[in-house]
Amino acid sequence: MTALAHEVTPVVDNPVPDLDEVLWQAWKAMDLPEGYRAEIIEGAIEVSPTGRRRHMVLINRLRRALEKHLGSSEYTVWHDGNVFHRRKCWIPDLFVGPLDPDEIPDEEDLGVDAAGVPMVVEVVSPGRRNIERDRVRKRREYARAGIPVYVIVDDFDEEGAVLVLTAPNPKKATYEDEHRVPYGTEAIIPSGPAKGFAIGEEITRS
Repeated sequence: MTALAHEVTPVVDNPVPDLDEVLWQAWKAMDLPEGYRAEIIEGAIEVSPTGRRRHMVLINRLRRALEKHLGSSEYTVWHDGNVFHRRKCWIPDLFVGPLDPDEIPDEEDLGVDAAGVPMVVEVVSPGRRNIERDRVRKRREYARAGIPVYVIVDDFDEEGAVLVLTAPNPKKATYEDEHRVPYGTEAIIPSGPAKGFAIGEEITRS
């Protein structure tokens, strides 16, 4: 006996999870060896090693100077922490955030929500992909998240330069204001908790 057309039971496909959710679940399940970190950047999980000695030195100088500048304010400097925005995960070299990170938790308590991060800092590592990640892809991601200030300390921009990006436009994934300062001249943070902080030769020197 043949079933009538209106009696045929439709086949319902299992819903396919979107890419962000797949990457999110894969990222959470990762177990990396010591010395590596994983981030979700523009639709891909990127694994990278921790930085070389020069990278470490620059980050430490920046962290100590920033902590001194922030003083007894309600903000401090965090290093190698997870910053989340809509199933994206980034691990900035440094970021400014509240003294108590519980004030800006992400939904799964794995780090902090980008909405409460007023400033991120990346120190560029050698290698084409590393340079492109900090200058291009992370720049877009931080702008999409609306992080107010993004600072790039870049040994590989000619003789070295500090790029201070402000006024994020999340819809366009761009920063509307860009200020590039060659090494040897002070780059000044124009706004936010770190307003007036100067990145000069004391930090960038070899």
